[in-house]
Amino acid sequence: MGWRDTFDLLKDKTVDLAQAGVAQSKRLAEIAKLKAANVAEEDTIKKAYIEIGKLYYAEKGIVAEGPYAAACEKITAARAAIEANNDRIEELKEKDDEEIEEPVVVAETTAASVEEVSEEDFAEETAPAAEEAAADASSEEPAAEEPKPEA
Repeated sequence: MGWRDTFDLLKDKTVDLAQAGVAQSKRLAEIAKLKAANVAEEDTIKKAYIEIGKLYYAEKGIVAEGPYAAACEKITAARAAIEANNDRIEELKEKDDEEIEEPVVVAETTAASVEEVSEEDFAEETAPAAEEAAADASSEEPAAEEPKPEA
């Protein structure tokens, strides 16, 4: 076997490997395209589910039955909370820089009603947690700086 035969053999193997690599790349590219198409189709399905939910709520939201009732009640409560919050926003915008004596509205979307909390109640409820967080922060040692990579 001469050097020419060895060269031809190496050339053939190299061509075969290159063609196998190209074929594998094409398969992987097609798989990636199909997966991207699947994600797009799943997004289409989610949008359709949302549209079905909106249509159902528009038709039967107030008188929903069965397993739909709880979800419709959450939507109704959330809408009421949004409306109350928007009303309060308008009040605050109208007050300008005057001191506001009315209670602060806190929306709780899982409840059937909007809870009103005054600033004093809020301060009383959050004070223990704030003190605990401050104590934790002061007791912790400062974090060591990570070494910077050399350029």
